[in-house]
Amino acid sequence: MVSWRCFIAYSFLTTVFLSGCGEWAKSAGQNSKQVIKETNVAQLMTQANDAQKAQDYFTKGNSLFNLHRYEEAIAAYDKAISIKSESAEAWINRGNALTALQRYEEAVQSYDEAIAIKTDKHETWFNKGNVLTKLQRYKEAIVSYDKAIAIKPDKLEAWINRGIALTNLQRYHEALASYDKAIAIQPNKHEAYYNKACTYALQNNTKLAVENLQKAIKLFPGKYDKLAKTDSDFAKIRSNKQFQELIQ
Repeated sequence: MVSWRCFIAYSFLTTVFLSGCGEWAKSAGQNSKQVIKETNVAQLMTQANDAQKAQDYFTKGNSLFNLHRYEEAIAAYDKAISIKSESAEAWINRGNALTALQRYEEAVQSYDEAIAIKTDKHETWFNKGNVLTKLQRYKEAIVSYDKAIAIKPDKLEAWINRGIALTNLQRYHEALASYDKAIAIQPNKHEAYYNKACTYALQNNTKLAVENLQKAIKLFPGKYDKLAKTDSDFAKIRSNKQFQELIQ
């Protein structure tokens, strides 16, 4: 099987909203007004400074992530979160760094924190689904992929990885339908054809396995013929003459 990983480095903008203080009571003196105004300005300045610090730590985390310095990236995201705990983006990228370190349970927790803050980010659900698949929690992974697809129906990567989770549950008919959804979105998606070939091979359907593998090889020459040589999904049809000729 060939799955998709999707690590998204977000950026966020913090806007300070200045709102009017309403009408002052006529009895309030000018000095009182000035003290309140100065206090409001000081609070807004503090908020703006904190937001900038959080942004700086977040940006630093993204830079460290891109350098594959994941432990340091997590430390930077933690700093951003300590200042701005409601930053879904920092929680997401923290989860991505934890995933890169194969600390999957912690990554799930980080994605859940992001989801609690903002439920409509398809990337969060998709990445959570990928981690749950790594943990072999396939039913939960499918739920996460379904959430991602509900938000972004044309997210073909989610359709493909959903198919993989379904295949691992031996729900082959549903898996093939999921791959077909990806192909309907992007007809030349070689990963979808390869995974269809794997699923058919697991069912010992040599004809359709070879047919889809041939399509994948045509779309991406030099990749899938090599993968198929060692992929255990093709064990049932490995001795088939057509299959052997295709991967030579």
